[in-house]
Amino acid sequence: MGNAGRIAAAGLLTLAGALAPAWAEEAAHPAHAIELTHGCLSQKERRVLVDSGSVLRLAAAMHAVRSHVSGTLVRARLCRRPEGLVYLLTVLAHDGKVVRLTVDAAKGTLVSGR
Repeated sequence: MGNAGRIAAAGLLTLAGALAPAWAEEAAHPAHAIELTHGCLSQKERRVLVDSGSVLRLAAAMHAVRSHVSGTLVRARLCRRPEGLVYLLTVLAHDGKVVRLTVDAAKGTLVSGR
């Protein structure tokens, strides 16, 4: 792994450490109801939908797009769109370009990518 890879890995580990307390708190207080309006869902809302089987886990959505782009996941959101629930993924490709992908959250298929 080159220096850029080590720096990216260190950044992801730092981010994961910073988010761990929030994830633990959300696990202790499950959401009882989800209000699905337009926009993106909170982590609690996403967890309820994943646990109920309504949407795929983020890892499955990422796996679905690996053949289209490889790189480092920078941001992932589960959002309500006219076509239904989608994962909006922002990936830093190995060539340095930022790629935004939309993945159907129920089917795991690529909706769009730019």
